Formats: sequence, structure tokens, C-alpha cells
Amino acid sequence: MSEWIILDTHYGPVRAWQALPEGKPRGALVVVQEIFGANPHIRGVAERFAAQGYAVLAPSFFDLVDGPEADPDALPYSPEGVKDGLARVTALGMEKALEVVRAAATRLAPHGKVGTVGYCWGGSVALLSALRLGLPSVSYYGARNVQFLDETPKAPVMFHFGAQDKSIPPEAIQAHREKLPQMATYVYPADHAFNREVGHAYDPDSAALALQRTLDFFSEHLG
Repeated sequence: MSEWIILDTHYGPVRAWQALPEGKPRGALVVVQEIFGANPHIRGVAERFAAQGYAVLAPSFFDLVDGPEADPDALPYSPEGVKDGLARVTALGMEKALEVVRAAATRLAPHGKVGTVGYCWGGSVALLSALRLGLPSVSYYGARNVQFLDETPKAPVMFHFGAQDKSIPPEAIQAHREKLPQMATYVYPADHAFNREVGHAYDPDSAALALQRTLDFFSEHLG
């Protein structure tokens, strides 16, 4: 039940990994990638949410930078991969990223209410999806969030952070609680990218607890 499809966006075509549940979906989700692309880890995340009953699209956001023929698995988990991923994030920009989310949400709308969940860079895109697009969203360790916290949310959003994440200091996490006190903000005894099973930062206990809270959030706000 998983395959690549093509999304038509205002800025050009973008591939998206589509994962559908067995039976009628309970709602729909846009999974927003880290800086490493819509790689096997992100596609696996999409499939796990589909197994929970959601229709899911995980767009290959960097197609708007590299073209839809580029290898979505090309960026390694290495200093070089980080450098190249950050360059692509900068080249893409948030406006185009939100347009991709909007196109994916429109494609998913026949399946029910649509939300987003994003990781790392995608965590900040997920926050903006709640603030500006009105999509209930879950933001995992979004290091770019603080600059957007003064905007008025159009939908609820939940935040997950790692206490050992050097890219997101305690005062940044506190800013979420102060500026958006109506939104749940959780901190785990873990590092950045604690949800990603690939790499040293993976923390299965924190990932499992965050996932359960995420599923409860979407059960409440999507169905």
C-alpha cells in the first residue's frame, strides 16, 4: 500500500511517498522530512502512521531544489550530508516548503481531516503548518521554531524536545511554554533526533513515549 506519487505544486512537481492503511482512513497526515530528505527512515515513519490508520504522504521537498529525478536517498548521515541538507533547506525556503505541505494536504483531504508531523527542519515546517495553514501538527525538535512563536496559531500544535539537544537550549524550549502556553510542550532525556532509529541519538523509550502522545493528539484532533 506504499508507493511514490507526484504532487503538483505552484513551484513544480514533487514526489511524495504515499502510505495508505487497510480499510477506511481515520484521517490523514503529511510527514515532513529532516534535512536528509524523504529517505528510507522518513518513508518508514510514514508507513508506521499508516499502520495506525492514517492516509499519509511524505513529500520529497528537495525535488524543488534538485528536480524530481534526483535520488531521495542521496544525503548521508554525515557532516557532508548535514552541510548539503542545510544548503538545500536554505535554497528551498519556508514559503515553498509550506506550498508543498498545502499541496499534500489538498491531495489527502478526501481521506478526512489532515494534520502534519515533522522532524528537525520538518518540525519547524510542522509548526508553520499549524500557525499559517490551520493544520493540527506535531513538531519534533524544531530548532527554527522560536522566530515564529509570536504568530497566532490557526490550529493546535504539540512540541517534543530532547533535554540533551545542544541545538535547542533550555531557554528556547521555555519560550514555547511562555508564548504558546495552550500547547503541550514535552521534554525527554534525549538528544536531537531521538526519534530516528538510524544514528547514535536514537532513544527508544523517549521515541515510544513521544509517539504515544503524538497518536493521542491526532486521535483527538483528526479522528
